[in-house]
Order: sequence, then structure tokens, then C-alpha cells
Amino acid sequence: MTQHIATDVAIVGAGPVGLFAVFELGMLKLSSVLIDALPEVGGQCTALYPEKPIYDIPAHPAIEAGALITQLEEQIQPFAAPRLLGRQVNGLSGKAGAFTLTTDRGDVIHAKAVLVAAGAGAFGPNRPPLDGLEAYEASGAVQYYVRRREDLRGKRVVIAGGGDSAVDWALALKDIASVSIVHRRARFRAAPESAAQLDEAASSGAIEMVIPYQLHRLAGADGVLSAVEVATLEGEVKSIPADVLLPFFGLSMDLGPIAAWGLQSEKHHVTVDPATCRTSLPGVFAIGDVATYPGKLKLILQGFSEAAMAAHAIFPVVHPDQALHFEYSTSKGVPG
Repeated sequence: MTQHIATDVAIVGAGPVGLFAVFELGMLKLSSVLIDALPEVGGQCTALYPEKPIYDIPAHPAIEAGALITQLEEQIQPFAAPRLLGRQVNGLSGKAGAFTLTTDRGDVIHAKAVLVAAGAGAFGPNRPPLDGLEAYEASGAVQYYVRRREDLRGKRVVIAGGGDSAVDWALALKDIASVSIVHRRARFRAAPESAAQLDEAASSGAIEMVIPYQLHRLAGADGVLSAVEVATLEGEVKSIPADVLLPFFGLSMDLGPIAAWGLQSEKHHVTVDPATCRTSLPGVFAIGDVATYPGKLKLILQGFSEAAMAAHAIFPVVHPDQALHFEYSTSKGVPG
């Protein structure tokens, strides 16, 4: 149903950072609305890896991505921010203090400030260039996201990639599946502790390390995978028995209509002032993975910090004649 909403801040993106922005804005008594192209909140945490453990959220030694979203939803419940889900923002007009946003569903949002928390934008996996890939994707023999860890129990799983996703899933699946991890070099681009755990698991035989190899060919028929063939740069080929291939080569990023707003950008990321998260367009702010500045770390943790800084920088845009007196949440509590 088409909606017309007037609010203080329009948040474009309902991933973990966008959700936490509702809290930080609410603590300053600023109203907000969440807009996201996905049909549910949570961004990549919900859509791609709800059961993936996250280890760098303060006070949570480990928390699954889906559980993190559940906790964030509970935290922002007092602020009752409307949600426009399954919608893409396709228009922005006006100026700071008086923006109008429109969506592809015909919604109209009047906001005094805009906060872009679009994560990776319109994201999709970087697919390996393998013949016959589509048939294996259709059957589920090739998967780019793991929504239910239990679906892979007892399977022969080949993981390809050298980043955090590849290493984290190898560790998460080693106790329920036969796991082989393929990478073109011995060094992994993962958190040091995770890389150390991977080495330990490989030494104990819990994970097979297939190094230095790259994906070469898929063996099977009618979408049923029987083996993954890998090759060295010298052309040496090896066959790994497999039921499922998980290629983790990152996400392709597309800002979509946001790219037409005229924001200063760098390599598909929006450039912001690190002290305020202001973009080059007055009244528009950006936080989370979509934002970039010197020293930026793509961590949910840092996105949470940016949400707090942006909220305080947004306050004078919404209330230009009011002074903001900073108070700790322990002193003032959560507004009722």
C-alpha cells in the first residue's frame, strides 16, 4: 500500500547499522522511517547469513547474525519507526530541512534529513566463471549464501575463497560436514584469530586445505554435483569429491538510484566527513559499509559508532534553533 509519511529523518537501508540509527536518533527524540529494497529488515545479516556467527560485537563473544537483528529490533521497539520494505528509493528532491523522497511503489516521504545506511547497496555475489554453473545454482549444488547451516549436515562441502566468509564458514561447518577449502595462496585475508583456528583445524584433519589452487571445472550431471576440479597456475588439476560448492568471492556493489543523487563518491562508496558522516550534499548523511573516509573499517561495530555521530550531526539540521545537550543513556534512560 502506498504511504505518505512525514518524519525527521529518512533512513535508506534497514540493515544492522540502519536499525541502530533508529535508536540513536530516537534517543535524541528525532523520528525516523526505515526504507529498504529487501522484504525484511536486517540487510545481509538476514538475507545472506542469518546463522553466521559474528565475533566482534561488544558484550557478545559470539552472536549469530539473525539473533543480532532480533536484538536490534527489540532495542528500537520503543521508537516505533515505520518501515517501508520491499521498496527502492528512486527519487530525492528538496534541500536540508525539506527533502522529499519517492519510492518505486509510489510512496512519498517528507524528511528534514536523509541518512543513507545502504550497506553494499544492491548486492549480488561475484560468480566464478565456470561452464554449466547455472544448472548447479538452480539445484542448490552451488550456493553463495548459507541460510541454514543444518542443510549442509553430512555433505561434502567445497569452499572457495580466502576472506572472512570463506574462513568463518569453513570453521562453522567443520563439525557437521566434510569441508575442503580452496585458495590460490597460503595466506588468508581473514581475522588473525580465525586464520589461526583454520590452521589448527587443518592440522587436526578437520578441514582439508587445497592450496595453491583455483576453481577449474564442475563435474556432475543434471545439476547434481559429484566433484569440483581445481587447478594450479601451472595447470596441475585435482578433483575434490563434492556435493556442494560455496564460492565466497565477495559481493558486487551497485548504489542504484542513490548514484544519481550527485553525492561525492569513490569506487562505488559515498565519501563522508569522518567526524559527522556528512556527505557532499547538505542534509544527507551516510553510515556503514556504503560510507568511506580515511581509516574506514568495514565493521558493524564501526557502523554503530557512525550512527551515533551522524545522529548528533543531524540534530541541528532538524532543530536549527535548539542546542543539543549531550546526556548519557544511563542518566536519561530510553524515552517512553
